[in-house]
Amino acid sequence: MIINVGNKAPSFTLYASDKSEVSLSDFNDKNVLILFFPLAFTGVCTEELCQMRDNYDKYVSLNAQVVGISVDSLFTLEKFKKEQKINFPLLSDFNKDVSRSYGCLYEDFVLGMKGVSKRSAFIVDKKGEIRYAEVLDNAGELPNFETINEVLAGLN
Repeated sequence: MIINVGNKAPSFTLYASDKSEVSLSDFNDKNVLILFFPLAFTGVCTEELCQMRDNYDKYVSLNAQVVGISVDSLFTLEKFKKEQKINFPLLSDFNKDVSRSYGCLYEDFVLGMKGVSKRSAFIVDKKGEIRYAEVLDNAGELPNFETINEVLAGLN
């Protein structure tokens, strides 16, 4: 499935690294920046999420909630979050349902791995509508954070 700007965002409930359940609907009063990432502890994913950590106050000022989603187990995400001091929820899509519903799942990834989230960014507004969608086929690239920031600024 391909998610386009203007589509209703697929709802989800996933386990966070702290073992709590987190749903998209938990953030109805905020815009949500959803970042799908392939695998914790890899170079580009660490760079991306630490960049978000370091700029988190900017997203708070834009009334945006950042969440990271990968197919890693919540136990792996817990360790990654602690080691990198990530200050936003990391959610485990271990069963790959949410990545698939957002159209951002590699069926075949590197080293024979199957079913890994593509690096992707989605902005969901307070009404649950997709306002930005970027799915990258190259896991070595980062989302366009300049455009993401512009879209979020325009929603306030």
